[in-house]
Amino acid sequence: MNILILCTGNSCRSQMAEAWLKQINPSLNVFSAGTIPANEVHPLAIKVMKEANIDISSNKPKLVDQFLDKDWDYVITVCDDAKGSCPFFSGKTKNRLHYSFEDPSKAKGDKDFIWEEFKRISLEINHVFFFLNEKVFGNDDMICTETNCPEYDKDTKKSCQGCK
Repeated sequence: MNILILCTGNSCRSQMAEAWLKQINPSLNVFSAGTIPANEVHPLAIKVMKEANIDISSNKPKLVDQFLDKDWDYVITVCDDAKGSCPFFSGKTKNRLHYSFEDPSKAKGDKDFIWEEFKRISLEINHVFFFLNEKVFGNDDMICTETNCPEYDKDTKKSCQGCK
């Protein structure tokens, strides 16, 4: 299953969502991009994910345009800005989802408050994508009843997405 996660800068929320979803379900092909990518992944996004034992320090923000020629099972926007910028996403998309997470990079306050905002948003993203995996992307969604499917695996009962 191919999943593209979009936000504006691809420096915080979409990077964390991509990392969490890859951690939750490594069988998914997950990518993230931005409509106006930042120059780098936000250092506090890297730090908060590192605390969860997930390394995104080598990730780079990417422009959504490089993903337009691919087929997507899901395109998920994670901020209102990206949702407004992406209605003309011309890639082949089966499903679109939207979740609005606050941008922790725009938090105002002292260092401790901003750090707590990054942790809060990361946890919110984790919970939403854990739920999505359980209800939408998870193994139960991939049980195949067509045993003549060439991709059917008797042990895992998994096959192509068309044989659900």
